[in-house]
Amino acid sequence: MKRLITSAFIAAIGIAVPAQAGELWRARGLEQPESALFDAANNRIIVSNIVGNPGDADGNGYLSVLSLDGKVVTQHWTDGMDAPKGMAISGGKLYVADITKVRVVDLASGKLIASIAVPKAVFLNDMTSDQSGKVYVTDMLADTIYRIDGDRPELFVKDALLASPNGVFADGTRLIVASWGKGIKADFSTAEPGGLLAVDLASKAVTPLAGAQRFADLDGVVAIGDTIYATAYMTGTLYRYRTGGTPEAVARFKPGSADIGTDGKSILYVPLMNEGEVAALKLD
Repeated sequence: MKRLITSAFIAAIGIAVPAQAGELWRARGLEQPESALFDAANNRIIVSNIVGNPGDADGNGYLSVLSLDGKVVTQHWTDGMDAPKGMAISGGKLYVADITKVRVVDLASGKLIASIAVPKAVFLNDMTSDQSGKVYVTDMLADTIYRIDGDRPELFVKDALLASPNGVFADGTRLIVASWGKGIKADFSTAEPGGLLAVDLASKAVTPLAGAQRFADLDGVVAIGDTIYATAYMTGTLYRYRTGGTPEAVARFKPGSADIGTDGKSILYVPLMNEGEVAALKLD
């Protein structure tokens, strides 16, 4: 006779159970949401909507605002963008990656107040800000990360090791980078899948994270404590990684999971580009 194995029984005998993530809600009615950023000061989530080809300067892109329970507060909070993707907050301003420009939005009003052209940029993607307020943006198709201090863009690091850097997250004295991979094809599959890396903010040295190389075409990335979470766009998989371990899947969606956000505690916000939705996950 087969024996029913319960979660309590498993815990009692000490078998390790992979961490899981339970879905709290989904916000619907968005248009190719690429990034979801938690705005702690204003208790809301800001979402970038591409609305078209991610590389076309078509003027269709905009930002939306969600409440923390997943309601759409303002669908068109900031208009006048092309294909907005990753975002970062610094000094009361919201910075948004938009193909070859970084848009600057007043965080209080949602008004677009400036556009910073990034020389030689090809395909700007994700953004983050460090403890000093400097902002970083990846250029996925140029193996490059730029740094912006105020309104001045500068080359921060360019290295083939970055292997199409997509997601980026400031974590203390380093940047954590999610690599899409090498040899990107027309359908965005790769000759070699990406992995996780760290970039030292002082030395700019790029270091692959042990055990987390060449496992998926990665998109978004965040860190909560000593745990890194990253999305794989092509498969819709959400991975968890800790130093000394290997990436493990903790949630699965349809293909299209993009630049994730977090409240820094126990919730992840996952944009589902192809479904026009953002999912909130509670980490167990």
